[in-house]
Amino acid sequence: METNQSLINRCPWCLGFPDYITYHDTEWGVPVHDDQIHFEFLVLESAQAGLSWATILKKREGYRKAFADFDYRIVAEFPETYVQELLQDSSIIRNAQKIRAAINNARRFMEVQQEFGSFSTYIWGFVGGKPKINSLKRGEPYPATSPESDQLAKDLKKRGFKFLGSTIVYAHMQATGLINDHLMDCFRYEEVKF
Repeated sequence: METNQSLINRCPWCLGFPDYITYHDTEWGVPVHDDQIHFEFLVLESAQAGLSWATILKKREGYRKAFADFDYRIVAEFPETYVQELLQDSSIIRNAQKIRAAINNARRFMEVQQEFGSFSTYIWGFVGGKPKINSLKRGEPYPATSPESDQLAKDLKKRGFKFLGSTIVYAHMQATGLINDHLMDCFRYEEVKF
């Protein structure tokens, strides 16, 4: 028997745009321990700066192709000639600073891996190794930053990462399950509590 999708309680930010609903129902808030997925979200979230997440989701496949399926080892080696090609690629955000930041961040990402064994080990250290579970109720505003995102953004900046301030870092932490910001009455709130 098919369930009526409109009767399912979801976080209100995802309603009205089918790609948002799919993203919310399958990815957002799921704890991530895979370095390549972390890198994907770092690229996408830094590309989002000043834009909507809907814009980025629409261009996600373009990014996947242009950025070697988010293989940070390959992205770290992108030459300037490829940056110039990417600036002509309408399937991504054609912003030279953001493109160069992604390449820079791939290099910094690998430095973090060398120091901590994995980027996942490093980033999860900022929440004590387990998801921080918030208790948001319908109608309450979502936080844009947290003490953890402030600390992480400051440390990333110190390590040379670009386009990753506290707000973008907080979005990364939400997306990759370091912080569970599903509303308490959202059907995903309990599902992603690991």
